Amino acid sequence: MAAYRRKRGSNVEAENRSKKPKLQQKAAETDDAGAGDEFTIPAPVSEGKWMNKERVLIFSSRGINFRTRHLMHDLKTLMPHTKADTKMDRKDKLFVINEVCEMKNCNKCIYFEAKKKQDLYMWISNAPEGPSAKFLVQNIHTLAELKMTGNCLKGSRPLLSFDPAFDQDPYLSVLKELFIQIFGTPRYHPKSQPFVDHVFTFSVADKRIWFRNYQIIEEDASLVEIGPRFVLNLIKIFKGSFGGPTLYENPYYQSPNMHRRIIRLETAAKIREKQQVKELQKMKKTEGVVVVPHDPTAEVFTTKAEKKPQVIETQPPVLKPNMKRKDKKFKRQRLSQKRRV
Repeated sequence: MAAYRRKRGSNVEAENRSKKPKLQQKAAETDDAGAGDEFTIPAPVSEGKWMNKERVLIFSSRGINFRTRHLMHDLKTLMPHTKADTKMDRKDKLFVINEVCEMKNCNKCIYFEAKKKQDLYMWISNAPEGPSAKFLVQNIHTLAELKMTGNCLKGSRPLLSFDPAFDQDPYLSVLKELFIQIFGTPRYHPKSQPFVDHVFTFSVADKRIWFRNYQIIEEDASLVEIGPRFVLNLIKIFKGSFGGPTLYENPYYQSPNMHRRIIRLETAAKIREKQQVKELQKMKKTEGVVVVPHDPTAEVFTTKAEKKPQVIETQPPVLKPNMKRKDKKFKRQRLSQKRRV
């Protein structure tokens, strides 16, 4: 399409005046008319200022499965103050994540690390000073998989509910502060909604942290689960971001490799026990029946019977004469003869 060419000698001011929006034209007309009408802009929903500028970076390493990918997507939808990044190579060191957070202008990070295509580890860190914690993620159930009846508004701010055990142990208090800063949506965030309609619960049971997401129903304030759900098994807490001195190490933690090794040893012991039972049964069959020793008192009540002479017949037995009458009629013939009479 050819560019518009202004005619020579045309009045530019007249054109600019004609391009004014209708609102400005009406305002100019009212000002000229001397009327006192004014156009007011409605106030925003919240007049507060966004002060807590927490930004969380959520990404993963290469080699994750579909379940981890869906879990990351669910967390991004539930947390409007998050940012995403491309997958990190396995060969890269974890200290590189601090530089990635600085480039993305993020001060918190959730990093999913996959190993052996079956084990999933989650790092939560306060970049770049620390502290940071490493968890083993178990029992993952995503939003699409659960299909719960609960629902919440996208971008709404959640309530954070913690188990009373988080205030008893010092290491759980550190994790509580990390969870508050990471999972709590900042107030007056541009992408957030000024509503509170769901709860993030962190409960401690069986030396693990259980994460659940519930909807708050307005009528009776009851809770309906939304999802996702997963279990965090704490491994270590570090002083720095993705490394540094170890502040706490979980003595009850058992690595997935050790767990699988114990299961293999148990199954091997069961198979070995079955083989030993079969070998014992074969040995019993080959040895035969155990012979009871002779008891001389057992012959007291036995009576000796006389032996009968053995008669051997050398001639065939005599055939008995056939006494059957050939002239005797059959029964049906006799009955028919009686009927005739």
